[in-house]
Amino acid sequence: MKQIRFFALAAATMLLMGACKPKTEAPAEAEPVQTENLYTFDAVDGEGNTVDLSAYEGKVVLVVNTATECGFTPQYTELQQLYERYHGLGFDILDFPCNQFGQQAPGSNEEIHAFCTGTYNTTFPQMSKIDVNGDSATALYAWLKEKAPFGGFDTTDPMGARMDQMFRSQDPDYDKNPDIKWNFTKFLIDRQGNVVRRFEPTDPMSAVTDAIEELLR
Repeated sequence: MKQIRFFALAAATMLLMGACKPKTEAPAEAEPVQTENLYTFDAVDGEGNTVDLSAYEGKVVLVVNTATECGFTPQYTELQQLYERYHGLGFDILDFPCNQFGQQAPGSNEEIHAFCTGTYNTTFPQMSKIDVNGDSATALYAWLKEKAPFGGFDTTDPMGARMDQMFRSQDPDYDKNPDIKWNFTKFLIDRQGNVVRRFEPTDPMSAVTDAIEELLR
């Protein structure tokens, strides 16, 4: 009899402990990771309006930092030719004037725009002048440099070799820094907003053209 009462008491105790045991809450679902691409950024156009870059979703985009008084400034002609040839197929160019390299873009936004449209007949979007390096660099350019660091100048090209020598004389390890080196550095963005390639100003425009055509197929 005592044994029966003992088992009854034990069973009641176990039931009570189970009832009093704290409930284990289901683990909270992890916050979705926000993947950065071109469409998560905005820019300011030459008239001071904020441009949501999600407007370029689904397009192949070439992002270029430019200057009006640079030895590479005539590349505006080739850029305009690319724009005219491929814009109807879903291609765009975003032009970001920058005065950080030899102070070769000294004008106001209005002066830069007038020069480019008057001298090179450009019709692709031109943004407000920005910084691409340093603490004042825009978030867009910080992202571009992270996704496509500097890969070196083509030293088989005479201009590439000269630029490599110039930068290396100032800093032997300059090529380990992802910063933009000079005007007319180009970043190619695919239709999903991802950086797929970086072109230095000395890279032939034919290489840029081939890469654009590959993404437009």
